Amino acid sequence: MSRFDQAYGAVSLAPMLVEPSASSRSVQEQPVHGTSPVPRPRAGEDRPAPLAPGTRYWPRLLAVLALLACVTRIPSFVWPVWNPDEGFLATQARMLASGGTLYETVVDRKPPLVPWLYQGAFAVFGDDSLVPLKILAIGAVFTSAALLAALARRRWGDRAGCTAGILMVLLSIGLNPEDTQAATFEVFMLPCTAAAMWCADRRRWGCAGLAVAAAFLTKQTGAAVLVPVLWLLWESGRQRGALTRLAVGGVAPLLAVALATTPTGFLFWTVTGSGAYASFTGSELHVLFRALGNTLLLAVASAGVLQPIVRVLRIARTGAADLWLWLASSVAAVCLGFHFFGHYYLQLIPPLVLLGTAALQILPRVWLPTALLTTACTCAFFLLWGLVAPRPELAHAARVASAVQSRTQPGERVLVWGIHPETYWLADRMPASRFLTAGLLTNYSGGRNGPQVGEKYAVRGGWTTFREEMTTHPPALVVDDARGKPYGVERVKGLRRVLELGGYQRAGVVGGTVLYVRSG
Repeated sequence: MSRFDQAYGAVSLAPMLVEPSASSRSVQEQPVHGTSPVPRPRAGEDRPAPLAPGTRYWPRLLAVLALLACVTRIPSFVWPVWNPDEGFLATQARMLASGGTLYETVVDRKPPLVPWLYQGAFAVFGDDSLVPLKILAIGAVFTSAALLAALARRRWGDRAGCTAGILMVLLSIGLNPEDTQAATFEVFMLPCTAAAMWCADRRRWGCAGLAVAAAFLTKQTGAAVLVPVLWLLWESGRQRGALTRLAVGGVAPLLAVALATTPTGFLFWTVTGSGAYASFTGSELHVLFRALGNTLLLAVASAGVLQPIVRVLRIARTGAADLWLWLASSVAAVCLGFHFFGHYYLQLIPPLVLLGTAALQILPRVWLPTALLTTACTCAFFLLWGLVAPRPELAHAARVASAVQSRTQPGERVLVWGIHPETYWLADRMPASRFLTAGLLTNYSGGRNGPQVGEKYAVRGGWTTFREEMTTHPPALVVDDARGKPYGVERVKGLRRVLELGGYQRAGVVGGTVLYVRSG
């Protein structure tokens, strides 16, 4: 008996990792030597996944995944808002509900699905809490895990399905809690990308195209999943009709959304209008350290998965080219724009989970409990971090919001000149401008304070529109929240001109944030 055979027989898994049936055991427990790939059905094969006799596989697994998803996202309910993206979306949703038009009087560099999701949740549950969105985020993580479990089970059997689902939930919080606990674009993008791979693995090319379109309409980088989907299409050997169905499924939703908003506005704000933003110039060292820091965080969280992957690369092939392409295209998507925010890295987790699951099918069975235990321990660390970490920026935004409330009436509009649009939502005041952050008018973002920050790097036509807004409907209060950053009043001539022409006078300071009110 070989060393691998002895190792496979040495350890039994925990009860939740259900013992596979005889048919799946013949695939899972074959010893692998040299460079033998992991056996799996070819893309498009309709062989059903083996079921363990006498068990209720999916009800038990889905219950465990739901419980884990709820537990790992408990920190999301600790704070009313986790990061500026949540504040941006909440403020956008209020503007849309009050009659605003997306990509005209309500703008952002993001596709429309998540703003619409916020608007719908506010319409049903009210706009004074993000709890409904946080619950939907739990559902997004749960759905992603279930889809990965189904994909892994189809390829490698029952135990692999359990492994992939559990790893997905545990790793979904493996970054700074500000990035993982927020109900924002990347979290809602995950089930779309997982659905695209699930459909492509089953030759449902029209549905795969719809899922790719949904991923793009959630966040542009979600379209990276198209690369492994196209690989699976090519591997299936039926490209002609399949490619047409994939193209129609992918393009039709984009055209529909463009027509539902404004075609030129949709194209500008989601694709062509971010040239200056997607640049590495400015604060290169700061961005580099952020990239290294977030990469290190994800590596720590994924240690239980990375170790089997690295081990398998040394002794065997995984036979999963589509998964490697998924990971590579996701890495390229994370790098796109050269900002390397932590929430960008969430896109890497699904392919890492499936590659780790594939590697664990090759290695001796003793590796599986080690991988799960390691991942559970790192998950516990990030969970604790989310529960106890202070939020000084949120505390500052709350103080400013309180000052805004005390100096304005509910129907009055205000301008918060900064990068914390959650102040509008916390203060329950409508913005005086469609530009909810100073970044849209100065290109300041994520600590960039180099040569590409200033009025000339604003979105095209932004300052003309901004001056018209300030003249037609001048805000009752202007809040300069720059606090020494390179987009403050003293450095932006256009904003100084607005204050001078509007007759604004300095009225107070809150934690370094300066308030201006109109004279008289």
